[in-house]
Amino acid sequence: MTRPTLILVPCLTGAPWAVDELSALREFHRVTLRLDDGRTDVESHAHDVLALARAHAPFVLIGDSFGAQVALAAAIRRPPGLCGLVMSGGFAANPVDDIWTKLKVMSAGLMPGVLYRKIVLPMHADLLASSYDATGEKVWGRAETVALFRRNTSWRGYVARTRATLAADYRRDLGQVDVPTLILTPADDKLIGAEAAGLLRQGIAGAEEVIIPATGHMFRFSHPESYSQAIGAFLSRKGLV
Repeated sequence: MTRPTLILVPCLTGAPWAVDELSALREFHRVTLRLDDGRTDVESHAHDVLALARAHAPFVLIGDSFGAQVALAAAIRRPPGLCGLVMSGGFAANPVDDIWTKLKVMSAGLMPGVLYRKIVLPMHADLLASSYDATGEKVWGRAETVALFRRNTSWRGYVARTRATLAADYRRDLGQVDVPTLILTPADDKLIGAEAAGLLRQGIAGAEEVIIPATGHMFRFSHPESYSQAIGAFLSRKGLV
């Protein structure tokens, strides 16, 4: 089999992946994109991802957090050329069940400008933080998360994507995924609980889950070596190398 291209789908920041940090995946052609701030639903983002992927078949979709939901939506369509799916920190439907957290996230729509930068983004960074961030392979913490969002994520894009992910629900469609699937899970995720990964694992035939020890939701950034090694090992097991 021809070695597939890895299509890397951004998280809520909308920022393209830093592909050079994925050391264990250097032998693969890797393609990423910036999410369109004008998109207001997950399906539209999935359309953009597949438009990019068409020129790179065969391909594996790899999505992180919000990007995992977008990758899932794309995989459910069973596009030609798709040969694998990887979701990290992912979910099929709204993973936030705490009412106060929901209110905090939704309040972003009322706080543009300086309020978004000074209140909303630090609040969101707190939801993503883990006690393991400080002991990662790369220095990463609350300040780094806030800076990442401030550099890449407009208020418009943040509001559109948070509302999109809260509205989307693919639980009934999980059985449509018919390619080897990896669910990559951090050990400590305050925002997205273990139930979200369990639903994906139960709903997708043959799906594997790998939990990376001593990591939090931002493990793609704090533990890039362990993260990429887990993906590389999965691709090897499935003969996609």
